[in-house]
Amino acid sequence: MRTLTSSRAALLLALALIACNEAPHDDVLAPLSPTDDTELASSPVATLPASADFNRSLVELRRATARYHDINAAIADGFVFLHACEQRPGEGAVGIVYVHPARLDGILDPSQPEALLYEPGNNGQLKLVGAELVIPLSVWTEENPPEFLGAQFQPEEEFGVFGLHVWIWRHNPNGMFAPGNPRVSCEIDS
Repeated sequence: MRTLTSSRAALLLALALIACNEAPHDDVLAPLSPTDDTELASSPVATLPASADFNRSLVELRRATARYHDINAAIADGFVFLHACEQRPGEGAVGIVYVHPARLDGILDPSQPEALLYEPGNNGQLKLVGAELVIPLSVWTEENPPEFLGAQFQPEEEFGVFGLHVWIWRHNPNGMFAPGNPRVSCEIDS
């Protein structure tokens, strides 16, 4: 009988979860690699994960956010509107942000993301495109900004937080952790 290595088991688990949690629209899921800057192949995972820990964290974040493709589920769980879709010159859109105020506790946990990123869609429907991990500036005592999976959080002074966008539901050619996503649009479809 053949046994699976932990990284092979994590990859199989990731593929199974991705297949089960595919977005309810025709978007392709982002790859499980922090440095992939190529277009996705026909498979939801264009590259192998960087490591089992990296893969597990992203699978957990996807699992934790999959139900929020329905904005009503997000609102029922305590997420509230923070700001409208924002287009950043040269970076792409950030999307519409919903934040969970009770999760702004300084604890970094991919199973409890602090914010969700949505793209406006047809007839006012919102499409989940990513999540944002957030740590309040007031609780961070280290000299350098926090990091998640090797990606450094960006200060968002206007909100008093460090934030890190994770494009887990929409591929980002600028990278999974880029501030904006050129494949996300702020245009409202009618």
